[in-house]
Amino acid sequence: MMPFSYERASNVADALRLGAEGSAAYLGGGTNLIDLMRETVAAPDMLIDVTGLSDAIEQTRTGGLRIGAAVRNTALAENIAVRNRYPVLSRAILAGASAQIRNMATVGGNLLQRTRCAYFYDKDGSRCNKRDPGSGCDARDGFNRVHAILGASTECVATHPSDMCVALAALDATVHLQGHSGSRVLPFIDFHRLPGDHPERDSVLDSGELITAIELPALPIGARSTYRKVRDRASYAFALVSVAAALEVEGDRIKDVRIAFGGVAHKPWRALKAEAALRNAPVTERNFRDAAAAEYADAKPLRDNGFKIELASRTLVAVLSDLAAS
Repeated sequence: MMPFSYERASNVADALRLGAEGSAAYLGGGTNLIDLMRETVAAPDMLIDVTGLSDAIEQTRTGGLRIGAAVRNTALAENIAVRNRYPVLSRAILAGASAQIRNMATVGGNLLQRTRCAYFYDKDGSRCNKRDPGSGCDARDGFNRVHAILGASTECVATHPSDMCVALAALDATVHLQGHSGSRVLPFIDFHRLPGDHPERDSVLDSGELITAIELPALPIGARSTYRKVRDRASYAFALVSVAAALEVEGDRIKDVRIAFGGVAHKPWRALKAEAALRNAPVTERNFRDAAAAEYADAKPLRDNGFKIELASRTLVAVLSDLAAS
């Protein structure tokens, strides 16, 4: 690990001031950043501790929830308003990592965690455009069972590892940011980037910009929601495929639906084509499967991961069937 300095920010303005100095990184729980530093994949010269900032969960004037970026994952999953009004978010968080890591990890840090692609971590033995732009991507012709089938490019086929972010994508969340040029609010589904020609850029954050909060809208459909994660082992494993979904049924038809997939793309994948196919459609397994087919019509599987298309379809059918019956 390279030498670095440590500063604790007293407020957002202090964090932004420190973030403008050299190669600095904001430190939340450090559950991903410190690992990257140990592997010398990341080498900031300063860590700015922002865990004392924005750590509240508050109801907004419009009836939603504002979640501070420094809220710990465990606190968010256990919050009674989250569990009752957005159960998909609580279940997604509890499906990730271990209890010890959830106790440390922060909401803002979860958004900024980097891919777990083995080639990305193999600094001395593999080419990776995300780690070293222009070097190549060994995953494309290597062992790519866990890699992307949607939204990838010739430069990168890595997947985003978060469970929490898949739920946030399904819930129409927004991200509150603060930078040197002021504040801005983005739809959550626009925060992370697809790889394109610049896979080294995971998000649309500007240099030194800080995540201050996530906001969930007052979303009645969110109360009838769930998360399902399919993985190689029962705990402490990243998703091969995951589904976050919310469903509102009126009579025998789908009045409204929200769907996002994890484990299939470089970012949490909001399934807008599947949602469009399902709205106002009868509640049938055939329609669930057709919706999945519409979403994955443009999938581009690699040598080892074509199974994800069928796996994603079966998982979506199971999740929507359970929600429709509840």
